[in-house]
Amino acid sequence: MLKKKHKMTDKINIFYDPGKLCDKELELVLTRKVPADPVKGYVPEYKFEMCLTDSRKTIGKINLRTYLTPILAKFGGHIGYEVEPEYRGNRYAARSCKLLFNLVKKHKINPILITCNTENIPSRHTCEIIGAKLIDVKEVKTDTGEIRAICFYHIEMKAQNYSF
Repeated sequence: MLKKKHKMTDKINIFYDPGKLCDKELELVLTRKVPADPVKGYVPEYKFEMCLTDSRKTIGKINLRTYLTPILAKFGGHIGYEVEPEYRGNRYAARSCKLLFNLVKKHKINPILITCNTENIPSRHTCEIIGAKLIDVKEVKTDTGEIRAICFYHIEMKAQNYSF
């Protein structure tokens, strides 16, 4: 009997049902599961919209990458988020991150890496709210040759991270 040869992408392209991810007024709606594509530089990723539960209005986006390439470890991290300007200041990004923690646990991601520019004070504040620790600030050269100071935050996944 011939054995099927497995590629690396077969091992990392594992997706779980995230279940219902919501709190009293915020719900994460899964819009897409993106499989790894090494040729394009894609890693496995869940993409969600942040929606208000009462109106179903989309107020932002959040994604979870389950695997990191060296470039993503340098710039992007596991979680990326964006809240529409008129909805900022309500901790929707922090709450969304916490809603993802059980999915993170299923993927055995520990620690979680989140990066942001040093000037992005709201994102830095979000990291602190969810229990992330600033582990480093590095100057990084972008694809365009620009030098940016990037904050690197880690969240160690422990039992208390999963409850609200």
